[in-house]
Amino acid sequence: MKARKLLAAALMLSMGAGAAAASDAAGQRQITVNGESTLQMAPELATITLGVTEEAEEAAAAMAAVSEAMGAVIAQLKDSGIAGADMQTQQIAMHPVWSQDRSYDNGGRREITGFQASNTLMVRVRDLDRLGPVLDTVLAAGANQFQGLSFGVEDTAAVTDRIRGEAVKDAMRKAQQLAEAAGMDLGPVRTITENGGGGGPRPMMAMDMARSEAMPVEAGELTFTHNVSVVFDMAVPGGAASE
Repeated sequence: MKARKLLAAALMLSMGAGAAAASDAAGQRQITVNGESTLQMAPELATITLGVTEEAEEAAAAMAAVSEAMGAVIAQLKDSGIAGADMQTQQIAMHPVWSQDRSYDNGGRREITGFQASNTLMVRVRDLDRLGPVLDTVLAAGANQFQGLSFGVEDTAAVTDRIRGEAVKDAMRKAQQLAEAAGMDLGPVRTITENGGGGGPRPMMAMDMARSEAMPVEAGELTFTHNVSVVFDMAVPGGAASE
């Protein structure tokens, strides 16, 4: 009796293993397709990173000069209609200025001959038609460093929402084409994986602010992309898709 029970248990285990193997084989009847969506649109705002740098023999004098110049820059920006919420200090720094004494007595030793202070400000300009005049204004007010300009949109999440669904549709279109070419029926979606996207803010190179005329700026277009990977079941025509 005991031997019969052991034989029955072994048979059930064997049947279970066979069913699992069949399920795994059916589960391999799948297709993975990448979908992509692209959207081009005009920028809605610009982000500028500018600064003031001054040198003096004493650290306090260098920082005082920078503070005065940056205060004038901020005042001009506010007069130009830039809101306080669209300005943010990025960095305040102080560095010694070294020089090398080339005289024979000192052996060419380096010594501190002054100090360089700097203040960096990030500014968002929401009216792109006024971007050139704003740059000219801060130059006239005392800004002497321009560390970058990038274009962007107000709500990047909303842009992603617009193109996410299109990426899935692109994957479904490709999967249908592949299934038909292979003589198979396309089954339901198993998984969808977001692979992220690209594009968005477009930066320009840093440069010294050395021009006195209003700067001509062309915003162009921004390109946003989004990618997804979708796994579909496949079925033989007239048969059943994988479970």
